[in-house]
Amino acid sequence: MSKLFIVATPIGNLGDITVRAKKVLAEVDVIACEDTRHTATLLAHLGIKKPLVSYYKHKEKEGSVYLADLVEGGKNVALVSDAGMPCISDPGSVLVKELRKRELEYTVCPGACAFVSAIALTGVTGAFTFLGFLPEKNKDKINLISAHKETGANLIFYSAPHDLNKNLDFLYSELGETTVYLVKEITKIYESVKVGLLSVLREEEPKGEYVIICEPAEKKEVSDRDIREMLSAEISSGKDKKNAVKEVTERLSVPKNRVYKLSLEL
Repeated sequence: MSKLFIVATPIGNLGDITVRAKKVLAEVDVIACEDTRHTATLLAHLGIKKPLVSYYKHKEKEGSVYLADLVEGGKNVALVSDAGMPCISDPGSVLVKELRKRELEYTVCPGACAFVSAIALTGVTGAFTFLGFLPEKNKDKINLISAHKETGANLIFYSAPHDLNKNLDFLYSELGETTVYLVKEITKIYESVKVGLLSVLREEEPKGEYVIICEPAEKKEVSDRDIREMLSAEISSGKDKKNAVKEVTERLSVPKNRVYKLSLEL
């Protein structure tokens, strides 16, 4: 029976292609990829020639229908991303859902994944939550971090170089002081791991793709003085008392009635 193969590809070092991935890519009828030029380079290195189909984020829905039609029509299809595992911050999840809806066969060929490799390189331990790339809209960023910052888990993000320092500034504003790791160019010549405080660690000239790992901040008791000072700052900035209470409650993760009572003293 025909099926889709979700195939992990190297994230830097071409030697990291698995034996099984190479065999699958050589045997399928079609390979779907984000950038046909990028994948053509990989296939040339492997000595493989196959028809390539462009499958990328902005055309993911219609592309998924087309690829599912190929599988349903008897073709074996491989899905790759430019680097690493498809469906992990790369196109693929829509296609998987389309295949499952039609009850078509699919499987995975495991391999390289940037955030998993970054965990190994940093040596962080304990629970972690992978959140991928931060959303573009500030409101969505805040909602995302608010939902995860109190879990006590390491938070892991991807970042393009031009967004790195901006993302670190945002994370510090939402998470407060904690230890952060910057991992870049994994498996490449300039692979590096930097560690420091989230308030301080920045790159002068960010280059390459980054994995950011933020350790959970140490929880400290919030004093009444802390709440009063933040309330005063919010009101001074132009917020009315109601919205100041709401903002402080969310930022400090303290009971609303406690903040409200303290606001009456101002």
